[in-house]
Amino acid sequence: MTRRNVDLAIIGSGSGNSLITDYWDDKQVAIAEGSTFGGTCLNVGCIPTKMFVRPAHLARGIEEAARLGVQLAVEKVDWLAIRDRIFGRIDPISAGGEDYRKRLEHVELISQFVTLREGKTLRAEDGTEITAEQLVIAAGSRPTLPALEGINLDGVHTSDTIMRLAQLPERLVIIGGGYIACEFAAIFSALGSEVIQLVRSGALMRHLDAEISEAYNAEATAHWQVRYHTEARALRPADSGLDVELGGETLRADAVLVAIGRTPNTDLIGAREAGLDLHEDGRLQVDEYQRVLRGGQPVVGTYALGDISSETQLKHVANYEARLVAHNLEHPGELRKNSDRAVPAAVFTHPELATIGLTEEEARAQLGAEHLTVKTQKFGDTAYGWAMEDRTGLFKVLADKRTGQLVGAHAMGPEASNLIQPVIMAMNLGIDAHTAATGQYWIHPALMEVVENALLGLDVPDSGLL
Repeated sequence: MTRRNVDLAIIGSGSGNSLITDYWDDKQVAIAEGSTFGGTCLNVGCIPTKMFVRPAHLARGIEEAARLGVQLAVEKVDWLAIRDRIFGRIDPISAGGEDYRKRLEHVELISQFVTLREGKTLRAEDGTEITAEQLVIAAGSRPTLPALEGINLDGVHTSDTIMRLAQLPERLVIIGGGYIACEFAAIFSALGSEVIQLVRSGALMRHLDAEISEAYNAEATAHWQVRYHTEARALRPADSGLDVELGGETLRADAVLVAIGRTPNTDLIGAREAGLDLHEDGRLQVDEYQRVLRGGQPVVGTYALGDISSETQLKHVANYEARLVAHNLEHPGELRKNSDRAVPAAVFTHPELATIGLTEEEARAQLGAEHLTVKTQKFGDTAYGWAMEDRTGLFKVLADKRTGQLVGAHAMGPEASNLIQPVIMAMNLGIDAHTAATGQYWIHPALMEVVENALLGLDVPDSGLL
């Protein structure tokens, strides 16, 4: 058995890959990746899905054009051209990153799955053991698979495989009602598939602010079929495709996408067997410095970041945590804490969604109804909204009446992920709503006036700015 000592060992090549800074040039680093180099976001997550969102948006553009008196038609959706453009760009980036790490003399790339052993020791599948002075666990997460008969049949996909289909399915059944399921429902329905989305609960995106969730469900059901309070009982092979048994009804599908959530990879690396503390959902427990806990106490020199420890499972959170961990690795005597800043999120479905902070229900519970002010601004009531003939877009802001501090924002409509950024900045930098609204110019008649008008509509103290 081969044994080696290194200064730093990293499990996972997603955000964990960015930890290898110039600081480590004269030290020894090992990075282990048993899957595709580059992690989830690059290969099977954020980036390729959004590269599919763009052509889907263009295909759906005929709806807006018709409202504006322009008659467009989608002559053809070339699935293979779309797919190959995307992965023709992503696959070389992944391969190039892997090759670069292999060529660095001070970095050892272990292209195998590894498990944790006593101390800061990793064991690879070939028996190689690496013991590190400092260890970072950034092993990510994977799609959750339900205990469903037929789950391993050909034609049953997760987000890891659905984007590489050989052809566009005529009928796609999607199991799940969260952000991954809703993004793919919008993509495939826009590109021409008949989409049937099965949801156990009574709403898609039910964790969102209730007003936004209700509006989104109304829009989604206008573009693809949603079956609420419906659960797949079994998947069975059929002459062409799959049969999805619902209990009393069977749906024929060319493909099935299972998108019910993601599971942290702690079980694959043996975290429990190594005595590390886990949350009920399997995530690693960490302290405010991102140090992994064992018996409620931090393990000095052992950190975790990203999906394997983060509740939000968002790439921008993983990137922030990577910057924090990079500092703490390099300055063990000057550790920095994870901030308590509000975390935003966006869902690139149709219509686009974005959110930060408290929902209205949460804000009423925390602040008290008498201290809460809320304003929902329709896109269609602004100049650019008129230009678009937008009929569904909403931008909602919530603030504390007493201080004017923003506590939440929720958006649905075109460019929601961009429009929410001024509120993200105000919340994280402590800028009150009136100052955010009046302390700067807002370009007229840009769509951003939706945000300005929402902020101006809040009942908050006058900051003295005009």
